[in-house]
Amino acid sequence: MAKPAAKSASVKTSDRKKPIARRKRVLLAKIGLDGHDRGVKVVARALRDGGIEVIYLGLHHTPAEIVLSAIQEDVDAIGLSIHSAAHMTLFEEVLRLLKKEKATDIALFGGGIIPEEDIRDLKKQGIRKIFTPGAPLDEIVQFVKNLKRS
Repeated sequence: MAKPAAKSASVKTSDRKKPIARRKRVLLAKIGLDGHDRGVKVVARALRDGGIEVIYLGLHHTPAEIVLSAIQEDVDAIGLSIHSAAHMTLFEEVLRLLKKEKATDIALFGGGIIPEEDIRDLKKQGIRKIFTPGAPLDEIVQFVKNLKRS
């Protein structure tokens, strides 16, 4: 006895052309010799709970390691946590490496204890946002969700 032919699913051409929504991906890292990681772990969890894919590199990474990992992971943004007072040098080096690798579409943001005048200078250099201690987690999540890749 022959089996009846399976019905083929009818899919409209217009339905197939819709792009699949991609979750935002962010790489978080502690840069340099800074070993205080409680805050970045809290931010990582808030981003994850907000529907953002998080790659957390952990402690003591160089700018080169961070940029290479960000490119390999195809992230939308890099978030750096820094408390070592070397923020001007380290953020500048990450930006330089992103430019060198032609990866300036990856947004760079950060958090930590950074003086207001340095925050203004970092933004002029191209850092998208600096979050200081006590920043609402929802604000960080919304910032990442609203990022546009250039």
